[in-house]
Amino acid sequence: MLVWLEQFLVRYPELALYLAIAGGYYIGGFKFGTFSFGPVTGSLFAGILIGQFAEVPVSSTTKAFLFLLFLFGIGYSVGPQFLQTIRKDGLKSVALALVCSGTGLGVAYVMASLIGLDAGFAAGMLSGALTQSAAMGTATEAIGALPLPEAERATLIAHVAVADAVCYLFGAVGAIWFCSAAGPKLLGVDLETEAKQLEQQLGIKRTADGAVSGYRHFEFRAYRLPVDAAVSGKSVAEAEATNSSHRFFILRLRRDGCIIEATPDLVLRGGDVIAVTGRREAIVEILDARAEELEDRELLDVPFRVNEVLLTKAAGRTLEQAATESWARGLYLRSIRRGEVELPIGPELILERGDVLTLVGPEAVVVRAAEQLGPIIAPTTSTDFVVLGLAIFLGGLAGATIYIPVGSLSVSLGTSVGALIGGLIVGHLRTRHPLFGRIPDGAIALMTSLGLAAFVAMTGLHAGPIFISALREVGLGLLLGGAVVTLTPLIVGLYFGRYVLKMNPVLLLGGVAGALTMTAAMAAVQTRSRSPVAVLGYTPAYPVSNILLTLWGTVIVIASAGTP
Repeated sequence: MLVWLEQFLVRYPELALYLAIAGGYYIGGFKFGTFSFGPVTGSLFAGILIGQFAEVPVSSTTKAFLFLLFLFGIGYSVGPQFLQTIRKDGLKSVALALVCSGTGLGVAYVMASLIGLDAGFAAGMLSGALTQSAAMGTATEAIGALPLPEAERATLIAHVAVADAVCYLFGAVGAIWFCSAAGPKLLGVDLETEAKQLEQQLGIKRTADGAVSGYRHFEFRAYRLPVDAAVSGKSVAEAEATNSSHRFFILRLRRDGCIIEATPDLVLRGGDVIAVTGRREAIVEILDARAEELEDRELLDVPFRVNEVLLTKAAGRTLEQAATESWARGLYLRSIRRGEVELPIGPELILERGDVLTLVGPEAVVVRAAEQLGPIIAPTTSTDFVVLGLAIFLGGLAGATIYIPVGSLSVSLGTSVGALIGGLIVGHLRTRHPLFGRIPDGAIALMTSLGLAAFVAMTGLHAGPIFISALREVGLGLLLGGAVVTLTPLIVGLYFGRYVLKMNPVLLLGGVAGALTMTAAMAAVQTRSRSPVAVLGYTPAYPVSNILLTLWGTVIVIASAGTP
C-alpha cells in the first residue's frame, strides 16, 4: 500500500501538494491551550511528513508563482498603514519594531556563526525563531542566486525548512509566554490595572467585566411628546444637546398630521410625534418617562444603511472631535478596522488615513458623512487583474535589475522583494484613488493564506527526504540557538520600549508582539489584561516588522554565505 501511495504521489505531485495543504490546515487547527501552529507551519510539517516516504518532485516555477502572489497580497494589505505609520503615526511602535527586528537579525547571524550553521540553516533559524514564515521564501530566492552547484543549492534550500520546523515551536510559544507572563513580571506591572487606566485615558467604557463596547446599540422609535414635556419649547438642536454623554437625534416628526424633517432650529411642541434614534435609556431620560411610544410606520419609514468607508479625509482627528461635526448628526459608528485588526472604540482614539469605518445611520446621513470622510467601499467580487499582474511584473522587474552595493558585493533586491514593494504601492494608492486596483478581501485572504501555505508545503516536500539526516547534523545546537534568537529581541525590545521610549506597559507588550508579527502573542496580552487595548500598540509595529522580517531572509543568506 505504501509503495503504491509513494508511486502515486511522485507521479502526481500536484495532488501531493493538495494533500499537504489539507494536512497542514488540519494540524494547524489543533489547540494546545491558547497556542496552535496555524495552517502555514502545519503545512510545513505535513510536507515534511509526506516527504519521509515519497520524494515528490517540486516545481520551482509553481513555488515562485505562489510566493509572489502571497507577497503582493501582504503588501496590498499593509500598504494603507505602512507609509502612514512610517511618516507620523505610532513612531514609538515603529522604533520598537526597528529595534526588535534588527536585534533578531543580528542575533540570528551571531548564533549561526557560533554554531557553524550554513546559509540555509541560518535562514531557517531566523524564520522559525522569529515566526516569520515569509522569510523562508526570500531566503530561498537568495540561495537560488548563489554561485553554487545546483545540488548544493537544493540542499541549502532544504535546510531552510528543517531549521524553520525545529525553531518555530519555541519561537511561537516563547513569544506568547514572554508577552503575556514574563514581560509583565520583568516590568513589575499588573496588566489588568494598567489596561483599566489606559481605557480611562482613552474614554473607553466597559460594558461587562473583561469586555469593551465596540458599538452602542441604538433604537429608532416614535414617541408622542406630553404637553409639558421637558423638551417642549426647545429647538431640535437644544433637545439633542440635553445630555452630551448620549448620542441622541431627532430625525423627523409628525405635526398636525404632516411629516416634517427635523432641522436643528425647529422648535418642538407638546403633542408632536417624533422619530428618534439613540440608546433606549437615553431616549426615556431625555424625552420624558411619560412619552407615549407609537407605531407610526409612515414616520419611521426611513431607509437606513450600514456601509464601510475608507478614511481618506479627516485623518488626525479624535473620534470625539469627529462626532461633534454637523455631518455626524444622526450617525453611529459600529467598528473601526486598521489593516486586518479591529480597534477598540474610545473618544480619544485618533483616526488614521486608511482606516475602514463601519457607519450606521439614515441613508442621507451616511452619504453625507462619506463625503467628509472618504469613499464608501461598495462590495465587489471582481479583481483588477491588470493592476495585480502589472504590479507583480514591474515590482519583480525592478527587484531583479536594481542592485545595491554591500561591501564588495552588488546584491539585487530579488523578485520577491519587488513583488512586496509592488503590493505596498498599490495598497497605498488605493487610499488616494479607491477605485484603483480593487481586489476583494476574500481574494486577498486567499493570496495570503493559501499562497503561503502552499509555498511552505512545497518547501516541506522538498526537505522531507533529508529532514532526519539534517536534524542529526545540527541537533540541539540549532534548537538552543533558535531559543536565543527568539528571546533576545523580546528582552531588548521590552527594556528599550519601557526606559527609552517610555511606552505604556500594555501598549509596549502589544508593540513587542507586533514587532515579531505574532498575533497570538498580542491576543494573549489581551486575555491577560482583560482588555483589547494592546492592539493599539500592535497595529503600528506589525506592518513595519512584517516587511523587515521578510527582507531579513535575503540579508542573512547573503551574510552567512560569505560570497566573495
